[in-house]
Amino acid sequence: MNLQDVQKICVAGEWRPGGGDVYATLYPATGETVSTLRAASLADVAEAIEGADRAFRTSGWAQRKPHERAAVLYRVAQLIRERGEELAQLQRLDNGKPISETRNLVASAAGTFQFFAAACETLEETIAPARGDFLSMSVYEPMGVVAAITPWNSPIASEAQKMAPALAAGNAVVVKPAEVTPLLALELARICEQAGVPRGLISVLPGKGSVIGDAITLHPLVRRVSFTGGTTTGKHIAHIAADKMMPVSLELGGKSPTIVFDDADLDHAVAGVLYGIFSSSGESCIAGSRLFVAHGIYDAFLERLAAGAAALRVGDPADEKTQMGPLITARHRDSIESYVALGVSEGGRLRTGGARPLGAQFERGNYYLPTIIEGVRNTMRICQEEIFGPVLVAMPFSDEGDLVEQANDSVYALAAGIWTQDYKKAWRFARAVQAGNVWINTYKQFSIATPFGGWRDSGLGREKGRLGILQYMEQKSVYWGMNDMPLPWAQGAK
Repeated sequence: MNLQDVQKICVAGEWRPGGGDVYATLYPATGETVSTLRAASLADVAEAIEGADRAFRTSGWAQRKPHERAAVLYRVAQLIRERGEELAQLQRLDNGKPISETRNLVASAAGTFQFFAAACETLEETIAPARGDFLSMSVYEPMGVVAAITPWNSPIASEAQKMAPALAAGNAVVVKPAEVTPLLALELARICEQAGVPRGLISVLPGKGSVIGDAITLHPLVRRVSFTGGTTTGKHIAHIAADKMMPVSLELGGKSPTIVFDDADLDHAVAGVLYGIFSSSGESCIAGSRLFVAHGIYDAFLERLAAGAAALRVGDPADEKTQMGPLITARHRDSIESYVALGVSEGGRLRTGGARPLGAQFERGNYYLPTIIEGVRNTMRICQEEIFGPVLVAMPFSDEGDLVEQANDSVYALAAGIWTQDYKKAWRFARAVQAGNVWINTYKQFSIATPFGGWRDSGLGREKGRLGILQYMEQKSVYWGMNDMPLPWAQGAK
Protein backbone atom coordinates (compact mmCIF):
# COMPACT_ATOMS: atom_id res chain seq x y z
CA MET A 1 0.00 0.00 0.00
CA ASN A 2 1.23 3.50 -0.84
CA LEU A 3 1.86 5.37 2.41
CA GLN A 4 0.47 8.50 0.76
CA ASP A 5 -2.94 6.84 0.96
CA VAL A 6 -2.65 6.16 4.69
CA GLN A 7 -4.10 8.54 7.28
CA LYS A 8 -1.27 10.20 9.19
CA ILE A 9 -1.11 10.19 12.97
CA CYS A 10 0.53 12.80 15.22
CA VAL A 11 3.70 11.74 17.04
CA ALA A 12 5.30 14.54 19.07
CA GLY A 13 4.13 17.12 16.54
CA GLU A 14 5.22 15.12 13.49
CA TRP A 15 2.44 13.98 11.13
CA ARG A 16 3.29 10.61 9.62
CA PRO A 17 1.95 7.06 9.24
CA GLY A 18 2.20 5.07 12.45
CA GLY A 19 4.67 2.25 12.82
CA GLY A 20 2.04 -0.36 13.64
CA ASP A 21 -0.33 -2.50 11.60
CA VAL A 22 -2.46 -1.13 8.78
CA TYR A 23 -6.19 -1.17 9.48
CA ALA A 24 -9.37 0.42 8.17
CA THR A 25 -12.09 2.33 9.98
CA LEU A 26 -15.58 1.45 8.76
CA TYR A 27 -18.82 3.40 8.43
CA PRO A 28 -21.26 1.55 10.72
CA ALA A 29 -24.21 2.30 8.42
CA THR A 30 -22.76 0.50 5.38
CA GLY A 31 -19.55 -1.26 6.37
CA GLU A 32 -17.64 0.80 3.83
CA THR A 33 -14.10 2.00 4.54
CA VAL A 34 -13.89 5.57 5.82
CA SER A 35 -10.13 5.75 6.27
CA THR A 36 -7.05 3.57 6.27
CA LEU A 37 -4.27 4.16 8.72
CA ARG A 38 -1.35 2.52 10.42
CA ALA A 39 -1.70 2.25 14.16
CA ALA A 40 0.91 3.67 16.47
CA SER A 41 3.72 1.34 17.45
CA LEU A 42 5.35 1.01 20.85
CA ALA A 43 8.25 3.04 19.47
CA ASP A 44 5.77 5.76 18.49
CA VAL A 45 4.40 5.76 22.04
CA ALA A 46 7.85 6.24 23.53
CA GLU A 47 8.73 8.97 21.04
CA ALA A 48 5.42 10.78 21.60
CA ILE A 49 5.75 10.79 25.38
CA GLU A 50 9.40 11.77 25.39
CA GLY A 51 8.64 14.49 22.85
CA ALA A 52 5.71 15.70 24.92
CA ASP A 53 7.92 15.92 27.99
CA ARG A 54 10.51 17.86 26.00
CA ALA A 55 7.85 20.24 24.65
CA PHE A 56 6.45 20.72 28.13
CA ARG A 57 9.87 21.70 29.45
CA THR A 58 11.06 23.85 26.53
CA SER A 59 8.09 25.29 24.63
CA GLY A 60 7.18 27.87 27.26
CA TRP A 61 3.52 26.81 27.24
CA ALA A 62 3.44 26.09 30.96
CA GLN A 63 5.12 29.43 31.70
CA ARG A 64 2.67 31.52 29.69
CA LYS A 65 0.34 33.72 31.67
CA PRO A 66 -3.07 32.09 32.10
CA HIS A 67 -4.77 34.64 29.86
CA GLU A 68 -2.20 33.90 27.14
CA ARG A 69 -2.98 30.18 27.19
CA ALA A 70 -6.66 31.06 27.32
CA ALA A 71 -6.36 33.11 24.12
CA VAL A 72 -5.15 30.02 22.27
CA LEU A 73 -7.99 27.90 23.62
CA TYR A 74 -10.55 30.53 22.61
CA ARG A 75 -9.08 30.28 19.13
CA VAL A 76 -9.49 26.48 19.20
CA ALA A 77 -13.18 26.95 20.02
CA GLN A 78 -13.54 29.41 17.16
CA LEU A 79 -11.88 27.07 14.65
CA ILE A 80 -14.08 24.16 15.72
CA ARG A 81 -17.15 26.31 15.07
CA GLU A 82 -15.82 27.46 11.71
CA ARG A 83 -15.38 23.83 10.66
CA GLY A 84 -18.52 22.67 12.45
CA GLU A 85 -20.39 21.00 9.60
CA GLU A 86 -17.29 19.30 8.23
CA LEU A 87 -16.44 17.91 11.68
CA ALA A 88 -20.02 16.79 12.28
CA GLN A 89 -20.08 14.87 9.00
CA LEU A 90 -16.73 13.27 9.84
CA GLN A 91 -18.04 12.27 13.27
CA ARG A 92 -21.07 10.71 11.55
CA LEU A 93 -18.80 8.59 9.37
CA ASP A 94 -16.51 7.76 12.26
CA ASN A 95 -19.12 6.17 14.53
CA GLY A 96 -22.49 6.21 12.76
CA LYS A 97 -24.34 8.67 14.96
CA PRO A 98 -27.16 10.66 13.33
CA ILE A 99 -26.01 13.97 11.88
CA SER A 100 -28.32 15.92 14.17
CA GLU A 101 -26.49 14.42 17.15
CA THR A 102 -22.97 14.84 15.81
CA ARG A 103 -23.62 18.55 15.24
CA ASN A 104 -24.46 18.83 18.92
CA LEU A 105 -21.27 16.96 19.85
CA VAL A 106 -19.14 19.34 17.79
CA ALA A 107 -20.86 22.33 19.38
CA SER A 108 -20.19 20.78 22.78
CA ALA A 109 -16.49 20.44 21.99
CA ALA A 110 -16.27 24.10 21.03
CA GLY A 111 -18.08 25.10 24.20
CA THR A 112 -15.72 22.98 26.28
CA PHE A 113 -12.61 24.74 24.95
CA GLN A 114 -14.29 28.10 25.48
CA PHE A 115 -15.28 27.21 29.05
CA PHE A 116 -11.84 26.01 30.10
CA ALA A 117 -10.21 29.01 28.46
CA ALA A 118 -12.32 31.13 30.81
CA ALA A 119 -11.56 28.83 33.75
CA CYS A 120 -7.85 29.15 32.99
CA GLU A 121 -7.71 32.93 33.00
CA THR A 122 -9.94 33.32 36.07
CA LEU A 123 -8.49 30.56 38.28
CA GLU A 124 -7.53 32.10 41.61
CA GLU A 125 -4.73 31.07 43.89
CA THR A 126 -5.23 31.69 47.59
CA ILE A 127 -3.58 33.20 50.63
CA ALA A 128 -4.52 31.32 53.77
CA PRO A 129 -5.43 33.08 57.03
CA ALA A 130 -2.35 33.84 59.13
CA ARG A 131 -1.49 31.21 61.75
CA GLY A 132 1.91 32.53 62.76
CA ASP A 133 4.73 34.81 61.69
CA PHE A 134 4.50 33.66 58.10
CA LEU A 135 2.40 34.14 55.00
CA SER A 136 1.14 30.91 53.40
CA MET A 137 -0.10 30.61 49.83
CA SER A 138 -1.68 27.79 47.84
CA VAL A 139 -0.67 27.72 44.18
CA TYR A 140 -1.29 25.32 41.28
CA GLU A 141 1.17 24.07 38.70
CA PRO A 142 0.88 21.77 35.67
CA MET A 143 1.81 18.11 35.99
CA GLY A 144 3.77 17.59 32.78
CA VAL A 145 2.66 14.86 30.39
CA VAL A 146 -0.91 13.66 30.88
CA ALA A 147 -2.78 11.01 28.91
CA ALA A 148 -6.35 11.12 27.59
CA ILE A 149 -7.84 7.73 26.66
CA THR A 150 -11.19 8.25 24.97
CA PRO A 151 -14.16 6.09 23.90
CA TRP A 152 -15.79 5.48 20.53
CA ASN A 153 -19.32 6.62 21.38
CA SER A 154 -18.77 10.42 21.51
CA PRO A 155 -15.21 11.04 20.32
CA ILE A 156 -14.91 14.78 19.77
CA ALA A 157 -16.85 15.70 22.91
CA SER A 158 -14.93 13.25 25.09
CA GLU A 159 -11.58 14.35 23.70
CA ALA A 160 -12.38 18.01 24.25
CA GLN A 161 -13.41 17.32 27.86
CA LYS A 162 -9.92 15.96 28.55
CA MET A 163 -7.70 17.99 26.22
CA ALA A 164 -9.13 21.42 27.02
CA PRO A 165 -8.56 21.41 30.81
CA ALA A 166 -5.22 19.61 30.44
CA LEU A 167 -3.93 22.23 28.01
CA ALA A 168 -5.46 25.07 30.00
CA ALA A 169 -3.50 23.85 33.02
CA GLY A 170 -0.27 24.03 31.01
CA ASN A 171 0.33 20.34 30.34
CA ALA A 172 1.34 18.29 27.32
CA VAL A 173 -1.31 15.77 26.23
CA VAL A 174 -0.99 12.33 24.67
CA VAL A 175 -4.36 11.22 23.28
CA LYS A 176 -5.26 7.58 22.74
CA PRO A 177 -8.57 7.53 20.81
CA ALA A 178 -10.64 4.38 20.46
CA GLU A 179 -9.20 2.14 17.78
CA VAL A 180 -12.35 2.29 15.63
CA THR A 181 -12.89 6.06 15.89
CA PRO A 182 -9.55 7.91 15.58
CA LEU A 183 -10.47 10.62 13.09
CA LEU A 184 -11.87 13.35 15.33
CA ALA A 185 -8.94 13.25 17.73
CA LEU A 186 -6.59 13.72 14.80
CA GLU A 187 -8.59 16.69 13.50
CA LEU A 188 -8.72 18.21 16.97
CA ALA A 189 -4.94 17.98 17.22
CA ARG A 190 -4.61 19.77 13.86
CA ILE A 191 -6.96 22.51 15.04
CA CYS A 192 -5.01 22.95 18.27
CA GLU A 193 -1.76 23.33 16.36
CA GLN A 194 -3.39 25.82 13.97
CA ALA A 195 -4.66 27.81 16.95
CA GLY A 196 -1.17 28.13 18.39
CA VAL A 197 -0.60 25.20 20.73
CA PRO A 198 3.18 24.58 20.51
CA ARG A 199 4.33 21.76 18.26
CA GLY A 200 4.98 18.53 20.11
CA LEU A 201 2.67 19.34 23.00
CA ILE A 202 -0.06 17.08 21.55
CA SER A 203 0.23 13.54 20.18
CA VAL A 204 -2.58 11.29 18.93
CA LEU A 205 -1.84 7.56 18.97
CA PRO A 206 -4.52 5.28 17.48
CA GLY A 207 -4.35 1.54 18.02
CA LYS A 208 -5.45 -1.27 20.30
CA GLY A 209 -6.09 -0.19 23.85
CA SER A 210 -4.51 -3.32 25.27
CA VAL A 211 -1.26 -2.40 23.52
CA ILE A 212 -1.07 1.36 23.07
CA GLY A 213 -3.19 2.28 26.08
CA ASP A 214 -1.15 0.04 28.36
CA ALA A 215 2.14 1.41 27.07
CA ILE A 216 0.99 4.99 27.64
CA THR A 217 -0.31 4.29 31.13
CA LEU A 218 2.85 2.43 32.18
CA HIS A 219 5.30 5.05 30.92
CA PRO A 220 7.09 6.75 33.83
CA LEU A 221 6.84 10.22 32.27
CA VAL A 222 3.01 10.10 32.17
CA ARG A 223 1.84 11.87 35.31
CA ARG A 224 -1.90 11.39 35.03
CA VAL A 225 -4.40 9.35 33.00
CA SER A 226 -7.97 10.40 32.27
CA PHE A 227 -9.92 7.43 30.92
CA THR A 228 -13.47 7.03 29.66
CA GLY A 229 -14.58 3.53 28.76
CA GLY A 230 -15.40 0.11 30.14
CA THR A 231 -15.17 -0.76 33.83
CA THR A 232 -12.84 -3.74 33.34
CA THR A 233 -10.29 -1.60 31.47
CA GLY A 234 -10.72 1.19 34.00
CA LYS A 235 -9.88 -1.13 36.89
CA HIS A 236 -6.81 -2.34 34.99
CA ILE A 237 -5.65 1.26 34.58
CA ALA A 238 -6.31 1.88 38.27
CA HIS A 239 -4.01 -1.02 39.20
CA ILE A 240 -1.21 0.39 37.06
CA ALA A 241 -1.79 3.85 38.52
CA ALA A 242 -1.60 2.48 42.06
CA ASP A 243 1.81 0.97 41.36
CA LYS A 244 2.98 4.32 39.93
CA MET A 245 1.30 6.41 42.67
CA MET A 246 -0.32 8.27 39.78
CA PRO A 247 -3.72 10.01 39.97
CA VAL A 248 -6.41 8.96 37.51
CA SER A 249 -9.86 10.04 36.42
CA LEU A 250 -12.05 7.08 35.44
CA GLU A 251 -15.46 7.58 33.83
CA LEU A 252 -16.77 4.04 33.44
CA GLY A 253 -19.95 2.05 32.94
CA GLY A 254 -23.50 2.42 34.13
CA LYS A 255 -26.83 0.67 34.56
CA SER A 256 -28.82 3.72 35.46
CA PRO A 257 -32.29 3.57 37.02
CA THR A 258 -35.14 5.76 35.82
CA ILE A 259 -38.10 6.07 38.20
CA VAL A 260 -41.59 7.13 37.10
CA PHE A 261 -43.97 7.91 39.97
CA ASP A 262 -47.74 7.86 39.57
CA ASP A 263 -47.98 11.66 39.72
CA ALA A 264 -45.48 12.21 36.87
CA ASP A 265 -46.36 14.29 33.82
CA LEU A 266 -46.65 11.33 31.47
CA ASP A 267 -45.99 13.28 28.28
CA HIS A 268 -42.68 14.46 29.70
CA ALA A 269 -41.86 11.09 31.25
CA VAL A 270 -42.50 9.06 28.09
CA ALA A 271 -40.42 11.43 25.97
CA GLY A 272 -37.65 11.57 28.58
CA VAL A 273 -37.41 7.81 29.09
CA LEU A 274 -37.28 7.24 25.32
CA TYR A 275 -34.56 9.83 24.94
CA GLY A 276 -32.65 8.56 27.96
CA ILE A 277 -32.25 5.03 26.63
CA PHE A 278 -32.63 5.13 22.85
CA SER A 279 -30.79 8.30 21.83
CA SER A 280 -27.26 7.44 20.69
CA SER A 281 -28.73 3.95 20.07
CA GLY A 282 -28.25 3.32 23.77
CA GLU A 283 -24.47 3.47 23.35
CA SER A 284 -24.08 5.78 26.31
CA CYS A 285 -22.68 5.22 29.78
CA ILE A 286 -25.49 7.24 31.38
CA ALA A 287 -28.32 5.58 29.41
CA GLY A 288 -31.42 5.12 31.56
CA SER A 289 -31.51 1.36 31.01
CA ARG A 290 -33.44 0.21 34.12
CA LEU A 291 -37.01 1.52 34.30
CA PHE A 292 -39.11 1.41 37.47
CA VAL A 293 -42.75 2.51 37.06
CA ALA A 294 -45.38 2.92 39.79
CA HIS A 295 -47.67 -0.12 39.75
CA GLY A 296 -50.85 1.90 39.30
CA ILE A 297 -49.74 3.45 36.01
CA TYR A 298 -47.43 0.69 34.78
CA ASP A 299 -49.65 -0.82 32.08
CA ALA A 300 -50.76 2.51 30.63
CA PHE A 301 -47.24 3.91 30.73
CA LEU A 302 -45.66 0.86 29.09
CA GLU A 303 -48.27 0.93 26.34
CA ARG A 304 -47.39 4.53 25.50
CA LEU A 305 -43.68 3.87 25.88
CA ALA A 306 -43.68 0.82 23.59
CA ALA A 307 -45.67 2.71 20.96
CA GLY A 308 -43.18 5.57 21.16
CA ALA A 309 -40.22 3.22 20.83
CA ALA A 310 -41.74 1.47 17.82
CA ALA A 311 -42.30 4.85 16.15
CA LEU A 312 -38.68 6.01 16.47
CA ARG A 313 -37.03 6.60 13.11
CA VAL A 314 -34.16 4.13 12.70
CA GLY A 315 -32.10 4.70 9.58
CA ASP A 316 -29.39 6.46 7.64
CA PRO A 317 -27.30 8.70 9.93
CA ALA A 318 -27.03 11.24 7.10
CA ASP A 319 -30.81 11.74 7.11
CA GLU A 320 -31.82 14.80 9.13
CA LYS A 321 -34.90 12.95 10.42
CA THR A 322 -33.07 9.86 11.72
CA GLN A 323 -33.32 9.39 15.48
CA MET A 324 -31.38 6.12 15.81
CA GLY A 325 -28.46 5.13 13.63
CA PRO A 326 -26.49 1.87 13.54
CA LEU A 327 -24.46 0.38 16.34
CA ILE A 328 -20.72 0.82 16.23
CA THR A 329 -19.76 -2.66 14.95
CA ALA A 330 -21.36 -5.93 13.92
CA ARG A 331 -19.62 -7.57 16.87
CA HIS A 332 -21.23 -5.13 19.28
CA ARG A 333 -24.64 -5.80 17.75
CA ASP A 334 -24.04 -9.52 18.25
CA SER A 335 -23.37 -8.83 21.93
CA ILE A 336 -26.63 -6.92 22.27
CA GLU A 337 -28.57 -9.68 20.55
CA SER A 338 -27.09 -12.20 22.97
CA TYR A 339 -28.19 -10.09 25.92
CA VAL A 340 -31.74 -9.88 24.59
CA ALA A 341 -31.79 -13.66 24.13
CA LEU A 342 -30.47 -14.04 27.67
CA GLY A 343 -33.21 -11.78 29.04
CA VAL A 344 -35.90 -13.81 27.32
CA SER A 345 -34.34 -17.07 28.54
CA GLU A 346 -34.38 -15.69 32.08
CA GLY A 347 -38.13 -15.17 31.81
CA GLY A 348 -38.38 -11.70 30.31
CA ARG A 349 -40.96 -10.80 27.65
CA LEU A 350 -40.33 -8.64 24.61
CA ARG A 351 -42.69 -5.69 24.61
CA THR A 352 -41.24 -4.24 21.43
CA GLY A 353 -38.13 -4.62 19.27
CA GLY A 354 -35.73 -7.46 19.89
CA ALA A 355 -34.71 -7.77 16.25
CA ARG A 356 -32.85 -6.16 13.39
CA PRO A 357 -34.94 -3.85 11.20
CA LEU A 358 -36.05 -5.25 7.87
CA GLY A 359 -35.31 -3.68 4.51
CA ALA A 360 -32.55 -3.39 1.96
CA GLN A 361 -31.33 -0.12 3.49
CA PHE A 362 -30.42 -1.95 6.71
CA GLU A 363 -28.68 -5.03 5.31
CA ARG A 364 -25.11 -3.71 5.31
CA GLY A 365 -25.30 -1.71 8.53
CA ASN A 366 -25.17 -2.67 12.20
CA TYR A 367 -28.78 -1.77 12.96
CA TYR A 368 -30.94 -2.95 15.85
CA LEU A 369 -34.45 -1.93 16.83
CA PRO A 370 -35.25 -0.12 20.09
CA THR A 371 -36.11 -2.91 22.51
CA ILE A 372 -38.16 -3.05 25.72
CA ILE A 373 -38.17 -6.17 27.91
CA GLU A 374 -40.55 -6.59 30.83
CA GLY A 375 -41.43 -9.42 33.19
CA VAL A 376 -37.92 -9.24 34.65
CA ARG A 377 -36.50 -9.01 38.17
CA ASN A 378 -33.79 -6.59 39.17
CA THR A 379 -31.51 -9.48 40.14
CA MET A 380 -31.40 -10.89 36.59
CA ARG A 381 -28.21 -10.46 34.59
CA ILE A 382 -30.02 -8.36 31.99
CA CYS A 383 -30.89 -5.91 34.78
CA GLN A 384 -27.43 -5.93 36.33
CA GLU A 385 -24.94 -5.98 33.45
CA GLU A 386 -24.28 -3.04 31.15
CA ILE A 387 -25.53 -3.79 27.63
CA PHE A 388 -24.53 -0.47 26.05
CA GLY A 389 -27.25 -0.63 23.43
CA PRO A 390 -30.93 0.20 22.79
CA VAL A 391 -32.33 -2.24 25.36
CA LEU A 392 -34.58 -1.14 28.24
CA VAL A 393 -35.73 -3.40 31.08
CA ALA A 394 -39.01 -2.35 32.72
CA MET A 395 -40.31 -3.25 36.19
CA PRO A 396 -43.31 -2.10 38.27
CA PHE A 397 -42.92 -1.01 41.90
CA SER A 398 -45.34 -0.55 44.76
CA ASP A 399 -43.21 0.11 47.84
CA GLU A 400 -41.04 3.23 47.79
CA GLY A 401 -38.63 1.86 50.38
CA ASP A 402 -38.02 -1.25 48.32
CA LEU A 403 -37.71 0.95 45.25
CA VAL A 404 -34.67 2.74 46.67
CA GLU A 405 -33.04 -0.58 47.52
CA GLN A 406 -33.60 -1.89 44.00
CA ALA A 407 -32.41 1.32 42.35
CA ASN A 408 -29.21 1.15 44.41
CA ASP A 409 -28.76 -2.60 43.94
CA SER A 410 -26.07 -2.34 41.28
CA VAL A 411 -22.31 -2.27 41.10
CA TYR A 412 -22.76 0.89 39.05
CA ALA A 413 -23.71 4.33 40.33
CA LEU A 414 -23.37 6.80 37.48
CA ALA A 415 -26.78 8.32 36.82
CA ALA A 416 -30.48 8.22 37.70
CA GLY A 417 -33.71 9.80 36.51
CA ILE A 418 -36.76 10.76 38.59
CA TRP A 419 -40.16 11.70 37.20
CA THR A 420 -42.63 13.27 39.64
CA GLN A 421 -44.45 16.56 40.15
CA ASP A 422 -43.93 16.39 43.92
CA TYR A 423 -40.83 18.48 44.57
CA LYS A 424 -40.36 17.11 48.08
CA LYS A 425 -40.47 13.53 46.80
CA ALA A 426 -38.08 14.44 44.00
CA TRP A 427 -35.60 15.88 46.47
CA ARG A 428 -35.94 12.94 48.84
CA PHE A 429 -35.30 10.35 46.14
CA ALA A 430 -32.55 12.41 44.49
CA ARG A 431 -30.65 12.27 47.77
CA ALA A 432 -31.48 8.59 48.43
CA VAL A 433 -30.43 7.26 45.03
CA GLN A 434 -26.74 6.48 44.84
CA ALA A 435 -25.47 8.08 41.64
CA GLY A 436 -23.04 10.73 40.56
CA ASN A 437 -25.67 12.47 38.42
CA VAL A 438 -29.43 12.73 39.00
CA TRP A 439 -31.94 14.22 36.59
CA ILE A 440 -35.38 15.31 37.81
CA ASN A 441 -38.14 15.61 35.19
CA THR A 442 -35.53 15.57 32.44
CA TYR A 443 -32.72 13.27 31.36
CA LYS A 444 -29.34 13.26 29.66
CA GLN A 445 -28.95 17.02 29.77
CA PHE A 446 -25.40 18.27 30.26
CA SER A 447 -23.53 21.39 31.25
CA ILE A 448 -19.79 21.79 30.97
CA ALA A 449 -20.09 23.95 34.10
CA THR A 450 -21.37 21.01 36.19
CA PRO A 451 -19.02 18.26 37.46
CA PHE A 452 -19.61 14.79 36.02
CA GLY A 453 -18.61 11.35 37.25
CA GLY A 454 -19.74 8.24 39.08
CA TRP A 455 -19.38 6.13 42.19
CA ARG A 456 -18.31 2.53 42.71
CA ASP A 457 -17.75 0.65 39.43
CA SER A 458 -18.84 3.76 37.53
CA GLY A 459 -15.53 5.42 38.19
CA LEU A 460 -13.32 7.77 40.17
CA GLY A 461 -12.93 11.53 40.06
CA ARG A 462 -14.87 14.19 38.20
CA GLU A 463 -14.62 15.94 34.86
CA LYS A 464 -16.14 19.25 33.82
CA GLY A 465 -16.95 22.11 36.17
CA ARG A 466 -14.93 25.26 36.78
CA LEU A 467 -12.54 23.38 39.04
CA GLY A 468 -12.11 20.52 36.53
CA ILE A 469 -8.88 22.20 35.49
CA LEU A 470 -7.43 21.33 38.91
CA GLN A 471 -7.60 17.62 38.01
CA TYR A 472 -4.63 18.36 35.75
CA MET A 473 -2.61 20.43 38.22
CA GLU A 474 -0.54 19.81 41.33
CA GLN A 475 -1.25 21.92 44.39
CA LYS A 476 1.71 23.47 46.16
CA SER A 477 1.84 25.35 49.46
CA VAL A 478 4.37 28.19 49.74
CA TYR A 479 5.33 29.72 53.11
CA TRP A 480 6.96 33.17 53.42
CA GLY A 481 8.67 33.86 56.73
CA MET A 482 7.65 37.26 58.17
CA ASN A 483 9.35 36.96 61.55
CA ASP A 484 11.84 39.67 62.55
CA MET A 485 13.81 37.39 64.87
CA PRO A 486 15.39 34.00 64.09
CA LEU A 487 13.35 30.92 64.87
CA PRO A 488 13.53 30.50 68.67
CA TRP A 489 14.35 26.77 68.57
CA ALA A 490 17.84 27.50 67.29
CA GLN A 491 18.60 30.34 69.70
CA GLY A 492 21.76 29.75 71.66
CA ALA A 493 23.26 27.47 69.03
CA LYS A 494 26.92 28.30 68.34
